[in-house]
Amino acid sequence: MKKLALITASLALLATPVFAQSTVTTGAAPAEAKFSTVSKEEMFSSKLKGLNITNQKDETIGEISDLAIKNNQVDALILSVGGFLGMGERYVAVSPASVKVSLNKDNKWVATMNTTKDALKAAPEFKYPK
Repeated sequence: MKKLALITASLALLATPVFAQSTVTTGAAPAEAKFSTVSKEEMFSSKLKGLNITNQKDETIGEISDLAIKNNQVDALILSVGGFLGMGERYVAVSPASVKVSLNKDNKWVATMNTTKDALKAAPEFKYPK
C-alpha cells in the first residue's frame, strides 16, 4: 500500500506544470520610447511604393518599387525601369536626394527626377541580395 501511495504521489508531482520565470533578451532595447506627431502632408512608404517617376519633360521614366533603409534612414529608392507589362524590367538604386516627391495641384503625390529613360537603363543594375 505504501508503494501505491508513493507511485501515485510521484506521478502527481510529475504531472504538475513547472512554473519557472525566464527572460529572453535579444539586443539592447532603447531606454525610453519616443513618439512622433505625423501630419497629413507627410509621405508614407505605402504611398511611395508603386509611384511613377516622371522627368522634367513629363515622361514616365520608372516606378518606385522598394526602399533600402540603412542606419534608420532611407539610403536608396529602388526603381523599376525599362520594362513593359512586367517584362524586361530591371532595378536601379538611386539616392533619395535625386527624387523630388511632392503633392500636385490635385493633391496627389508625384515623383520627379531630372534624368532620362536612357540614363536609367544605362545605370548599374540593382540586384536583391539572396
